[in-house]
Amino acid sequence: MLAKRVIPCLDVHAAQVTRGVRFGRAEAGELRNVGDPVALAVEYNAQGADELVFYDITASAHGRATMIDVIERVADQCFMPLTVGGGLRSVEDMHAMLIAGADKISINSSALASPELIRAGAEKFGSQCIVVSIDTKRTGPDRWEVFSHGGRRATDWETVSWATHAVAMGAGEIVLNSIDADGTKEGYDLLITRRISESVGVPVVASGGAGKLEHLAAVLLEGRADAVLAASIFHFGELTVGDVKQFLARNAIPVRL
Repeated sequence: MLAKRVIPCLDVHAAQVTRGVRFGRAEAGELRNVGDPVALAVEYNAQGADELVFYDITASAHGRATMIDVIERVADQCFMPLTVGGGLRSVEDMHAMLIAGADKISINSSALASPELIRAGAEKFGSQCIVVSIDTKRTGPDRWEVFSHGGRRATDWETVSWATHAVAMGAGEIVLNSIDADGTKEGYDLLITRRISESVGVPVVASGGAGKLEHLAAVLLEGRADAVLAASIFHFGELTVGDVKQFLARNAIPVRL
């Protein structure tokens, strides 16, 4: 079994890392300021994070310039893979982030608006560079649907169908974000994570709901995820990356120590 990855996630707004619950909005004052993204990245690098994910939740031209500066400074000081997403709508946008120091590009709403962007990115940079991030919400007793624009706009896609289509278009990884669980610390959505993991032939990163060590182990085992992404538990000092890896190792889940 391949080692499972532990990935802190940094949502960046106005050059600061922020955190909300169930996709809270900056304009509504629903986000809590966490700190400087470069300082946090350096700390997670020291803790042994396998990767870092940055989401530009400003997603404007000005925000993109700010994010490029952040990625350049992080890449200069850290040596783990960096994934960057948020507002990237073209191959040129992707290229700018890769030049800045990103290793992978994450696309979400732009991929839904134009699935050909997945193929174009994969053809230009390789599938290993293209991550499709999926914001999913339970809409019925046994149905999950994909939402765009920060979880605020419904789409016509059922979640498993969109994930399999994205991979067919060239996505090399799926990040599955549960809108229902996001920031609640009540645990990942194990059922939809498992369904996606069993339906696609690429790594699946589980996101949304981490509150305690057992939650991370459960989504790796029961949810069949290849990696766990978390924010609040790391940002607010409840757990370190090392705490998580040691717990997983004690429970016979392979990790890079």
